[in-house]
Amino acid sequence: MTTVKVWDPFVRLFHWGLVASFTIAFLSGEERDLRMLHYWAGYAAAALVTLRILWGVVGTHYARFSQFVPGPSTVLHYLKSVVTGREARYLGHNPAGGVMIVLLLLAILGVSLTGHLMTTDAFWGSTTMEEIHEVFANGILALVVLHVSGVIVESLRHRENLVRAMITGEKEVPGPADVR
Repeated sequence: MTTVKVWDPFVRLFHWGLVASFTIAFLSGEERDLRMLHYWAGYAAAALVTLRILWGVVGTHYARFSQFVPGPSTVLHYLKSVVTGREARYLGHNPAGGVMIVLLLLAILGVSLTGHLMTTDAFWGSTTMEEIHEVFANGILALVVLHVSGVIVESLRHRENLVRAMITGEKEVPGPADVR
């Protein structure tokens, strides 16, 4: 079995760094003694997303938004093919994965912005801002569940360990029916 490099080191470090920073921020959010840890994890997540957005413009082929951010008709066609069990294997992100990335990046920016705003004079003690912040955090958790579910389904359907691919950066060489 031959492999090809798909995910560059930045994409892989970003992915696992975001997993760690969100997990830390989420788990420390309700603990007063861990407030500074929560803040720093949130700022780390925001910094990672900012860097990822830049890398999505100037990075390697499979990291670029132009490679994996699909139009609505592409997403609908892909989701229909998933339901019928006829979806193509994508070397990079499939259309549903591309949408998920955009949603997660936007949600992380939203939770980071609302978290930061809660530390400013204008929104200090604002229950409305705190509720918006919690909606973003819980929304991210729901997106993560969908993301992990999608990874499991695609890994099983295409007999490919996508978690390993996000660790090593390598995937199996594409076949003739695969989307590059």
